[in-house]
Amino acid sequence: MGPHPAVAAIRLAVRRVLHDILNEHSHPSSETPHERPSSPLVLVACSGGADSMALASALAFEAPKLGIRAGGVTVDHGLQPGSDLRAAEVVLRLNELGLAPVESVAVRVGRDGGPEAAARDARYAALDAVAARHGAGTVLLGHTRDDQAETVLLGLARGSGIRSLSGMAAVSGADGRYRRPFLHLDRQTARKACMVQSLPVWDDPHNADPAYTRSRLRHEGLPALEKALGKGVVEALARTAQLSRDDADALDAWAGQAEAAVRDPAGRLECAKLYALPPAVRRRILRRAAIEAGAPAGSLFARHIEEVDRLITGWRGQGAINLPGKVVAQRQGGRLVIRQG
Repeated sequence: MGPHPAVAAIRLAVRRVLHDILNEHSHPSSETPHERPSSPLVLVACSGGADSMALASALAFEAPKLGIRAGGVTVDHGLQPGSDLRAAEVVLRLNELGLAPVESVAVRVGRDGGPEAAARDARYAALDAVAARHGAGTVLLGHTRDDQAETVLLGLARGSGIRSLSGMAAVSGADGRYRRPFLHLDRQTARKACMVQSLPVWDDPHNADPAYTRSRLRHEGLPALEKALGKGVVEALARTAQLSRDDADALDAWAGQAEAAVRDPAGRLECAKLYALPPAVRRRILRRAAIEAGAPAGSLFARHIEEVDRLITGWRGQGAINLPGKVVAQRQGGRLVIRQG
């Protein structure tokens, strides 16, 4: 008799990702015929919650069968009393699963962008540092289809275009470091897999704290949507994420190709040629130009780009537009100039 369906599902999801990693590892672009790559190290980021504990258990089961070394890391955000004890307990659990190396990293959470964004920034910086220290090419993250649905709704509320509706990528980060094997699995499957394997699970109180936007969405918003629209909402939102990602990737590629054609011999953007492009392509070129001039991508919002866009589509002699990072956009004789002010 095989494993419980939930356990089989999480293991299959992890096995697929590990096969991808092995294929990439055995055919690196820089490899010479005489080099034989060593066994890759894959880390799992684990909070002790159901999603990441299920992921850790599946990695511990699947990695040895493929000759992959598997370790784990837990991040102590220090946001609640006893968080260091909780982190130590997670390290113990990961060791019991047979993962090595395993470590806990304490981080200091800043305040930029709100509590959720600040915690996320601190967490990823810590994961990057641990991966670099151990020479791990991959870090697995336990985000589920439910997390993806929440991310899409948060993007929708921001009103910032299809890139924000495309949610989390299955592969992201420098050199594809971060992998999310569970994006097509629901949260309940992960929780069930923990239960049938008798894995202890910790429920982060922040996940139920109404002070956090995502928590309110999880406990109030999505249940209300499901009540109004039916149980398929989470799946539909996750599908929207993938379709939006495909569209956004295509538009990014189009903008990349069009960019050279809208510049004059001196490299300046020509307003008439920009005007002829579809708005979605033109705004991507403007955003890229602003970032190249020094505007921080995280502070550059849709409203900023719309203002710059009006210099092309609604030219009435308006003055320079100030963008984040002390970048200035202005129209000069049929050319759009975006530079540090």
